[in-house]
Amino acid sequence: MADKNSAWRSPWVLFWFGLLALFFVFTGFRVFFAITSNPGLVVEDYYERGEAYSRDRLKREARDPGWQMEIEAPEFVDIGKPTLFGFRLKNKVGKPIDADAVIFYVYRPADKRQDFEVPMRRVGVGHYTAEVSFPLLGVWDILISAKNGPDEYNLAHRISAGVK
Repeated sequence: MADKNSAWRSPWVLFWFGLLALFFVFTGFRVFFAITSNPGLVVEDYYERGEAYSRDRLKREARDPGWQMEIEAPEFVDIGKPTLFGFRLKNKVGKPIDADAVIFYVYRPADKRQDFEVPMRRVGVGHYTAEVSFPLLGVWDILISAKNGPDEYNLAHRISAGVK
């Protein structure tokens, strides 16, 4: 039987131990969900890709044509509705030029299973468009890739779909 003057009879001691127990339970749940719900955003061959990037960076910079790239993104992007995005490509002096291929990549930072790509179609010299529909509310990263022979030049942009 607990002594009449025992600390365990104090509501403050019980409150603080209860709060500590709640902290450990909550932390345990967070660790469990962090381990079981991995979004898998790390590429499998990250080390090899990093080495190749470092090795080839100077070669790419020497071949850089000095293209000027511009994304034409709407102010508001609604969820589930096709939205027209534009892309303009110009040379060093500002004259429109064509690339071999232009791809519109869409990445969901929180879930790589939602990533997709859309080829952009040429509508004029140096002008490309793509109609894209975003399935979920929130942040999306866009990467437009212009390919010229073996080289690829990218322009990134971030949007929030369904947010005004």
